[in-house]
Amino acid sequence: MGLTYKDAGVDVEAGNTLVDRIKSVVNETHHEYMLSSIGGFAGLASIPSKYEHPILVFGTDGVGTKLELATKYDRHEHIGQDLVAMCVNDVLVPGGEPFVFLDYLATGKLDVPVAERVIKGIAKACDIAGCALGGGETAEMPGFYSGSQYDLAGFAIGLVERSEILRPEHIAEGDVLIGLGSNGPHSTGYSLIRKLLERSQRLPDDAMQQILAPTAIYAKPVQACISKIKGMAHITGGGFKDNLPRSFPKHLVAHLEINAWETPACFTWIQDQGSIEQIEMYSTFNCGIGMVLFCAPTNAESVISDLTTQGLAATQIGSMNNLDAGIPRGTLTVSHEGIKLT
Repeated sequence: MGLTYKDAGVDVEAGNTLVDRIKSVVNETHHEYMLSSIGGFAGLASIPSKYEHPILVFGTDGVGTKLELATKYDRHEHIGQDLVAMCVNDVLVPGGEPFVFLDYLATGKLDVPVAERVIKGIAKACDIAGCALGGGETAEMPGFYSGSQYDLAGFAIGLVERSEILRPEHIAEGDVLIGLGSNGPHSTGYSLIRKLLERSQRLPDDAMQQILAPTAIYAKPVQACISKIKGMAHITGGGFKDNLPRSFPKHLVAHLEINAWETPACFTWIQDQGSIEQIEMYSTFNCGIGMVLFCAPTNAESVISDLTTQGLAATQIGSMNNLDAGIPRGTLTVSHEGIKLT
């Protein structure tokens, strides 16, 4: 008898079983604009009529080496939220309202129960973000990935009215920075974190829970008050150093009051275990601030109130100034030229 695809390590029936298991949870994420269901070659959706000149906003990302911790500590549902959050938080930055999400799962050997948990986590996160899980792909690649090891990629599509796109040139001197609290490192810096975990003694439970916590999704609360916001920065890989300058003009500098927010315990542990300099922490991790919003001073109190009411930890953490402005002590200064701490 000749070889079969299954003999080569690809179990098509396992993939069909997975589709059957996830079909209902995927369909539950669909809003009225979805015109297709899971199982087709491509998804279909109509554009909501509330947009006069709709602009597509799209982004893609993965989860990185946090996947290893998801496997080690059995947090497969959480990693699904990480995937969605990393994409939809990026789409949110120019004002995009998350609309449709797609996922890609690649593995050496498909573990149906694990894959089901991952995708159910993705579906739950899509509900939190207010977007539909429009489809995805699961690929078995024996010999390329080891055993049931898997990798994830996500793709988010959002919509924004052309006249309401948030651009860096909208940010002006005197604008206020509002920080949205993170629940941990989210999905960045885990190559360093894993190295520390390998060589360190057991860390405190609260720090460990923060390291394993899924990335926060800011979409719905921020969209609810977006008319008062002038810009945003998603604090991901590269921390404040690389992400803040992407959202404001070159002639301005951001002054952050480093004592304005509470830093989660995990970052203290990371810094202590690795003997990491403070400036390196701000250049690598979010250090407790997952998203920064820019708004006019007259709107700051209202924005903070709106976000707090919706359950987000929102705090005024700094302001925008000209490059030659004086710098008070205890300030983290971020510009297009770099980052420094005074």
